[in-house]
Amino acid sequence: MNVLVVESGSDRKSFPAIDGVDFRRCSIDELADVVSWAEVLLFRTFETADLRAVWPDAENLRWIHASSAGVDRLLDPVLREGPWLLTNSGGILDRAIAEYVAAGILASVKKLPRALARQRDRVWEHRVTSGIHGRAALVVGPGFIGREIGRVLGALGMRVDAAATSERAGDAEFSRIRNVRQLPTYAGEYDVIVLATPLTDATRGLVDAEVLTAMRSDSGLVNVARGPVVDEHALCDALGSGNIGWAVLDVFEVEPLPETSPLWGMDNVILTAHLAGDADDFAERLWALFEDNLQRYVRGSALVNVVDMRLGYVRR
Repeated sequence: MNVLVVESGSDRKSFPAIDGVDFRRCSIDELADVVSWAEVLLFRTFETADLRAVWPDAENLRWIHASSAGVDRLLDPVLREGPWLLTNSGGILDRAIAEYVAAGILASVKKLPRALARQRDRVWEHRVTSGIHGRAALVVGPGFIGREIGRVLGALGMRVDAAATSERAGDAEFSRIRNVRQLPTYAGEYDVIVLATPLTDATRGLVDAEVLTAMRSDSGLVNVARGPVVDEHALCDALGSGNIGWAVLDVFEVEPLPETSPLWGMDNVILTAHLAGDADDFAERLWALFEDNLQRYVRGSALVNVVDMRLGYVRR
């Protein structure tokens, strides 16, 4: 069995020794030339390319694994109709992303970016800040990552609800689970809205001007999902006008974020370069998950984290 690992060169881990399994590395630019060799494809890179021209040559391909939780960069009509399984890396990014969310919320309500700016300018400024205990958070997307976010924010004393495709009773992580289609009607009830949903046709542009207008002027938005879940132009307007108070953004409509984006200059925005899940143990956790699934594949057992091609995420 042939396993092709598409990587950018940052992780040169030795491959596991598994009887009957051959490994080969390639870059995203080399993929089209060697994909016909592979039965299994591991995307160990976040580099993007137009893969629609690759799939027709993947004549031996049966299983694709993505090193991210979101698979929107891989899914297209050609891939959806192919004779292969697609799995993701849900479960290995959860804690790191939840910690990022908590850090971003705390930094924002404690006004740490302003404090750091004053420090650089050697200005002593006393001020009153806010807290999060007893405040209300909404997590849009109660999947693996969303639930870990719910657990962490709940442990910090926040009341945490979720928004999903249908309304249902609450559970261990969420006080209640609301219908995401009605988000504009209740967005103003929350001190912070955290986006952790997959990017699908249903979630593209989910947070638009209507939702942002419904939010309170002292509330915040955290996006660790995908950039296109938010109407970025409307977000810039809402932040600039004071319609919402602050934002923590790890993902954007265009990445890298263009230098011309007004988000760079906003002092009520914390932005990072799509790094929320990249903890220092990420590579080890990815390989452990993939090797477990590879052993399952060799044995003919059911794989974990199988993506529903129609939905675009792992059904829970």
